[in-house]
Amino acid sequence: MNRVSFFQSIRLKIIIILTLFLLLAIQVIGSYFINQLEESLHASFEDNLEDRIQILTTNLEEVFKKEREETDEGPTLQEEIRDIIDRYSTDIFTDLQVIDSQFRVVGAVGSSDRVGKRITGDSDIDGALQFSLEAEDRFRTRYTNDRTIRKTVPIIDSETETPIGVLQVDASIEEIYEQLEQTTKIFLNATMIALLVSVVLGILVARSITKPIQEMRKQATIMARGDFSKRVNVYGTDEIGQLAMTFNNMNDKLMLANQTTEEERRKLSSVLANMSDGVIATDEKGRISLMNDPATQLIGIPFEEAKGRLIVEVLQLEDKVIDVKELEETGSLTIDFSTEEELFLVKASFSIVQDEEETFTGLITVISDVTEQEKVERERREFVSNVSHELRTPLTTMRSYLEALTDGAWEDKNLAPQFLEVTQNETERMIRLVNDLLQLSKMDHKESGMNVVQIDIIQLVNHILDRFEMNKLEHIGIRRKIPREEILVWIDPDKITQVIDNIMSNAIKYSPEGGKITLQVAKERNRIKISIQDQGLGIAREKVDKIFDRFYRVDKARSRELGGTGLGLAISKEIVEAHHGHIWASSIEGQGTTIYFTLPLVVRKRGGRS
Repeated sequence: MNRVSFFQSIRLKIIIILTLFLLLAIQVIGSYFINQLEESLHASFEDNLEDRIQILTTNLEEVFKKEREETDEGPTLQEEIRDIIDRYSTDIFTDLQVIDSQFRVVGAVGSSDRVGKRITGDSDIDGALQFSLEAEDRFRTRYTNDRTIRKTVPIIDSETETPIGVLQVDASIEEIYEQLEQTTKIFLNATMIALLVSVVLGILVARSITKPIQEMRKQATIMARGDFSKRVNVYGTDEIGQLAMTFNNMNDKLMLANQTTEEERRKLSSVLANMSDGVIATDEKGRISLMNDPATQLIGIPFEEAKGRLIVEVLQLEDKVIDVKELEETGSLTIDFSTEEELFLVKASFSIVQDEEETFTGLITVISDVTEQEKVERERREFVSNVSHELRTPLTTMRSYLEALTDGAWEDKNLAPQFLEVTQNETERMIRLVNDLLQLSKMDHKESGMNVVQIDIIQLVNHILDRFEMNKLEHIGIRRKIPREEILVWIDPDKITQVIDNIMSNAIKYSPEGGKITLQVAKERNRIKISIQDQGLGIAREKVDKIFDRFYRVDKARSRELGGTGLGLAISKEIVEAHHGHIWASSIEGQGTTIYFTLPLVVRKRGGRS
């Protein structure tokens, strides 16, 4: 798992949130405070300004109401007004002028050049003298750019209620904004300090919150690797502490569940690994996700190569099914993987996998090699067919001759003996066939017991050949290549005699007139090898291995003519293999056939024979 950077961590988010909350609170408080302070300063300034104006207008009213004589005694109007202005005017006024009812300036603060001049074109002064209207203007001065309030106030005669003059004053309010600016700076400094403190507190708070979360994250990473041995520290009983306790409880349950799952996985792996059948699992799309070793061997494709491929493609079922879900309805299929050289059949059984909502989630396929079963089944069908054919031929012959005898041929002294002889020969042929079949059946069921004795195989072979030479046809010769030493073997003499008789009989049947049969006995390391070679027409290479199959004949017509059942070499093979030996043949067309079989020698031990 990737490490979370500080800029992406919840700790930074907590610090930012706390800081923003504090900043928002300070901004709200600061804005409200500054606004209230500004309003308060403005109100105080205007109240002070109104008080000063009220004092001036009251005094100026008394001055304007005095009757003055044209004498030089006493101060003039301008002097009295000048005295009042000097007495009651303060630094609050940046400019002040007093205008009489004739629009003449009779008093002023600052420049005295205006005194005695008429004011024309001033709407505020006109309104005050004509309609007793007060006026207030706000503007910035031309040179200093200070914010200024200008008030134009009529001087009213209290008796006649008529304006007798005008007082016009200018007052700068720049000092108010300077105070607000200083206050704002102080507030900003306090805000910075508060933010710094909040960041420190936020770090401490965030650390106390995120530390157990980080521990749980580390533990989750360890758990993801399959290690459930460690636990998370519990720092309290609050929500995070309860979360840590719940996390530890989950860890214990996951450990138990993982152990159970691991045991089941081991069992499943062991079952899959030790199954003789192949198992293939797919996902909902039919793509292979699991395959055991037997399945790999059966289909001949490694799991790494088959993984992710469609099972329909791997099992070569494109021409049988379109959708993988159809395989479940099919149940099982026999798939032919045969080549020109070898038969290979695989049986595949399909079953679907569903979740709790019965939704198709995959497919389980069990495959097994049924080649041997198919071979056995084919051999069984062929065996039944051959037995039926072998029995039907003599029975048909016997029926034909018996019907002829019944129809009156028995009265013919020449034909009747011939018909009876043929019937007798066919009967003996069927008896031989049935006896051979019974013998093979007993061997197949391990019911044919052998009387094994220790015997000299050289003496036994010579005895068998002597018997054949006494009864052999004149046009066939027998050549012996047999050592003159004693060779002891553990065998059933009657069974081995039957083997040599069968091979010799076949050699005699297929040998041409004047041909020779060669029997050779060779002693090898732990066995003896006996070979019987004829000079017949030989057998094609592709048919050599089939001569030991039941009912197989190279020349069927000649075999039946000579009374063969087609089981002699098959019985010989069973007998030799029962003696732990091996039998085989080699042949060259036009040059003859050689049958070989081996038998184990008696193992000699120190101090005697075993």
